[in-house]
Amino acid sequence: MSPVCRKDRVWAGVYASGLVMSGQDELPAGIPIGGRLALWRTRRGLTRSELADRAGIPAVHIEQWESGADWVDRHGPLAALAAALRLDPGLLTGQPYPAVGSKHASVRAVAFQLRRQLSQRQATDDGPEPADNFAHRVRVAVAAEEAGDEYLLARGLPGLIRAADRTAANAPGFRTDDLWVRAQVLAAGLLRRLGYRDLAGMFLHRARSAGAEAGPVVAEETRLLIDLGLPVPALARADRAGEAGSYAELTTLTAFAEAMAGRSLRAAQLLSEAALRAEDERSIATTTAARAVVALEYGAPEEAAEHARAVDLSVLRPSERVHLLRAASAAAARLGDIGSAIEALAEADAAAPLRFRLDPFARELVVALSTRTGGGDRHDALRVLTERIGLG
Repeated sequence: MSPVCRKDRVWAGVYASGLVMSGQDELPAGIPIGGRLALWRTRRGLTRSELADRAGIPAVHIEQWESGADWVDRHGPLAALAAALRLDPGLLTGQPYPAVGSKHASVRAVAFQLRRQLSQRQATDDGPEPADNFAHRVRVAVAAEEAGDEYLLARGLPGLIRAADRTAANAPGFRTDDLWVRAQVLAAGLLRRLGYRDLAGMFLHRARSAGAEAGPVVAEETRLLIDLGLPVPALARADRAGEAGSYAELTTLTAFAEAMAGRSLRAAQLLSEAALRAEDERSIATTTAARAVVALEYGAPEEAAEHARAVDLSVLRPSERVHLLRAASAAAARLGDIGSAIEALAEADAAAPLRFRLDPFARELVVALSTRTGGGDRHDALRVLTERIGLG
């Protein structure tokens, strides 16, 4: 069997299992993960001890999450709970979130536009998009993605995908073009972050249709598997990357999946090796930021905070900065430094508002900290964030 066929069988199994889904349910958006956990545990007819046994998590942690005494800030425990309850993790995080404000509403609407485009037969009579025009569209979308500007990215995606499909319909060989593949990956990434993982999977399937093992495709597939709570398949996907395995981001994603699977030593080793290879300011900053994020995932907030302090934020793209600042905030909160935790959240929100506000763990942290500030300026700052996110 060819490598392409093997990959298609893997993803077909994921789709058939029902794991790729939007995560939407009827529960109110403001319920934190612990509250949703209690509701779903009750629906499944499980006691805390029974859920603890299934998930491999101490019952005391489940009690703390459900009571609000603690909060969930790691993919690993979330994945274990979702698997034990036979759920998509999105049903515990509440994704996709109800729109708050016109920009969020516009971004959500793009998901429905893209779904409709997938179901329609592409007209060919308009002819292909001029090469320069299409390349410009892709550059604009990539810049928006790197800036963490979900609104700008969403505005351009429907036209970008239409142009890609129109060109491919007139010139089938265009589907092997790097720009066509990149357009599909950009759409998949936005849809995944919004919580429409079924659509994200469809666009990744299109990106793989030419059989190319492009680094961005493998990386986005790995992210999707991580968000689905499947670290072992994520590691297998990265391991099968072939030539795309040299794609720098795959090392970070592999380390994160290892940490998520409970293999902290292997995760730390991978990033230590990456740090030795880092030479310029940007590679040093991104590797150090990854070490902070991964350390938080394997439950070492002191280490995460230390790495986060060592990062030159000015070197990171806004999308990367948001990811690091959320980890830095979570680490500070775990260490009892509530002031620094709130400052990092506010800075993340300023860097890329929608990217920050649609992150389930950022939302969880805002809710958790809002109950731990008492009054004063800290409480006011969190109140503003809570209202912006739509949890107030």
